[in-house]
Amino acid sequence: MENVIIIGTGCAGWTAAIYTARANLEPLVISGEQPGGQLTTTTDVENFPGFPEGIMGPDLMMQMQQQSEKFGTRVEYDMVSEVKKCEDGTFSLKTTGGKDYQAKTVIIATGASPRHLGLPNEKELIGKGLTSCATCDGAFFPDVPVCVIGGGDSACEEATFLTRFASKVYLIHRRDELRASKIMADRALANEKVEPVWNSQVTEYLTDDEGNMRAVKLENTETGEESELDVKCVFVAIGHIPNTSFLESSGIDLDENGYILQDGHSTVSNIEGLYSAGDVADHVYRQAITAAGNGCQAALDAERYLTDLEG
Repeated sequence: MENVIIIGTGCAGWTAAIYTARANLEPLVISGEQPGGQLTTTTDVENFPGFPEGIMGPDLMMQMQQQSEKFGTRVEYDMVSEVKKCEDGTFSLKTTGGKDYQAKTVIIATGASPRHLGLPNEKELIGKGLTSCATCDGAFFPDVPVCVIGGGDSACEEATFLTRFASKVYLIHRRDELRASKIMADRALANEKVEPVWNSQVTEYLTDDEGNMRAVKLENTETGEESELDVKCVFVAIGHIPNTSFLESSGIDLDENGYILQDGHSTVSNIEGLYSAGDVADHVYRQAITAAGNGCQAALDAERYLTDLEG
C-alpha cells in the first residue's frame, strides 16, 4: 500500500513528488506516456525562476526528477489506465503494463496535450518553428513574421501578445469572422501588426534546408486556391485536450472539456483523497511555474489528508 501515487511527470508531478518525499511519504511516481511532459518538447525555457540564462526543457525536467529522487521518490515507467476508489477508502490503480497498485491517496498530474492540425511533419517541427505557447516561445522570434492558427479567445490573446516581438502576426482562420469574444477580437484586429487571413487553412508546413519553419501553405476554404505565406514560427491556438480519458470510470468530476474540477482554490476533487495538479485542471494559465505551484498545493493537500487519516 502506497501513501501517495503521483500520476504524471511534468512540472506539477515532479513538484508534488519533491514535497511529498520531503514529508517522508515515499511517493511513487508513474511516468505516463511522455515522461517529463510538454517541456520535453521545448528547447530554451527562459521564464522559469532561478535560471537567469535559461534552461533546456528536458534538462529542467531531469533536474526536477533528480531532486525528487534525492528525497526518496520512486519512479515507475508505465501508464495508468484506470483509477478507482475502493470501499475501504483507498485507491486501486491499473496500468497498461499490467500492474496493479494500491494507494491511500492519489495526485493526478497528467497535463494536457495541445491540439495540432495532424499534418505530416508536425512532430519534427515542434521546437523548430512550431509551438502552442506564445508566452513560452514568442520572445525567440523578434522582428520576423509569425502566424497564429485559430479564431477563439486564445488565438486572439496569442496574436496580441506576439505583437511585442514579431514584425507581423498573421491570424489564420477557416472562416470570415472570429469566434472570439468581441473584446478579444477587437483588441487583436485593432493592432496594426496583426493581419487576419480569412477563409484559410494551413495544409502544409514548409521548411528551410536546416529543417526550420520558413512558410506555410494555405488553402482558401471557399475557392480552393493555394498560396504560400512566409513565417518563421507557427503558433497553433486551437485548444488543448486534457489527459483524462483514463479517468472515465473513476467518478471524478470533469468540466465540459474534460478538465478536472477543483474545489475552489484547492486541488481537492469531488472524491476525497484524490487530487489534481497542473494543466490537467488548469485551462487558463498553462505555464510551467503555475503547474509547479499547483503541484506543491496538491502535495500539501494530500499530506494533510493523510495526517487526518492517522488521527
